[in-house]
Amino acid sequence: MADMQYNQFGRTGLFVSELCLGTMTFGGGDGMWQKIGKLQQDEATQMVRTAIDGGINFLDTANVYAEGLSEKITGQAIRDLGLARDEVVVATKAYGPMGEGVNQRGAGRGHLLNAIDASLDRLGMDHVDLYQIHGWDPAAPVEETLRALETIVASGRARYVGVSNWAAWQIAKALGIAERLGIAAPVSLQAYYSLVGRGLEREIVPLLESETLGLMVWSPLAGGFLSGKYTRDKGAEGRRADFDFPPVDKEHGFAILDIMREIADARGASVAQVALAWLLAKPVVTSVIVGAKKTHQLEDNLGAVDVSLSDEDMERLDKASALRPEYPGWMIERQSSYRSGGRAGDPPKDD
Repeated sequence: MADMQYNQFGRTGLFVSELCLGTMTFGGGDGMWQKIGKLQQDEATQMVRTAIDGGINFLDTANVYAEGLSEKITGQAIRDLGLARDEVVVATKAYGPMGEGVNQRGAGRGHLLNAIDASLDRLGMDHVDLYQIHGWDPAAPVEETLRALETIVASGRARYVGVSNWAAWQIAKALGIAERLGIAAPVSLQAYYSLVGRGLEREIVPLLESETLGLMVWSPLAGGFLSGKYTRDKGAEGRRADFDFPPVDKEHGFAILDIMREIADARGASVAQVALAWLLAKPVVTSVIVGAKKTHQLEDNLGAVDVSLSDEDMERLDKASALRPEYPGWMIERQSSYRSGGRAGDPPKDD
C-alpha cells in the first residue's frame, strides 16, 4: 500500500486522504461525458477497489456527471465492495442542469432541496459527508443558498457543505453571511490548480489560508496535459484530443514539462507523479482529486504519495510555472515590508 497521508479537512474534525478518487469517468452518458469517460459498473467497482486498497478514503462525484449515472455507479461500487458507510468520505455536488426546466438547475432553495434527495436516492445513501455547490449562481441570492444548505445539514442529509469554482470575494461573502446568521458555512473549496494553472494563488489561496478552508484540487494534470504523453512534436491524444480543457498556454506548459521530465527521470518517477507530488507538497492543498479510465493510470497516480521532491525540485518547478506579477499583488508584497520585522517607517525593501 502507498504511504497515504490523511489531512484535516479545513477546520472540521474530518480527516481525508491526500488523494481523492474522482468519478467523472464513471457512466459515460451523452455528449461531453462520453468523451471524458464511460466506465461501467464492473470497471468502476474495480477502480474504487484499487483506490481503497491504495489508502484512499475519499470519493468525489456530482449529480451532473454522466447525467446521474456516476452517482449510481459510485454508490453501487461501495455496496459491492462491502464497505461500511463510515469507511468512506463521500462528496457530491449540485448546480448544473438536471432537466429541461428553468428551475432544474442553479443554487436556489427549491432546486437544492430536490437535488440532494435525488443524489441520495442515486447513491443509495441517507447522507453525504460533503455537499458542494458546483458553481456560482448569479441568479440566486447567497443567503438563500446558504439557508438551503443549513436545512440540508440540519436534516442530516449532509455532514458538511462546500463550494466549487467560486471567486475569493464570493467565498468571503458567503462566510460573512453564514457567520452573521449563525448557520452552516462552507468548509471547503474545490478548484482547478496545477503547474500550468496557478491562477488561484492570487486571491483564493490567501483566503483559504486565512479562513482555514479545505482545498480539493480538480484536474491536477490539466486535463492530461501534464500526464507525460504530450510533447511539442506530438499532437493531442486521449481526452484532450476531444475535450481540450482546462485551457493551457501550451508553449509555457512545454517549458514546464521539460523540467518535470528531468525531475521525473532523476526520481525514477513518472511525469504525472511529479505533477501530483508538487501539489501534495503545497500546504494549502487538502486533497488532490485523481480520476482515471484505466486501473494502471490510477495505480500510477497512487504512487505520487511516495515521490518526495527536494527543495531544489520545488524551487525549479515554482520558478518555471510562476505567475506574472499583477496589481495589487505586487504592491501588497512591496508594502508588506513595512510590517515584516523592520522599524516603523522604514522604506520598502528593494530586490
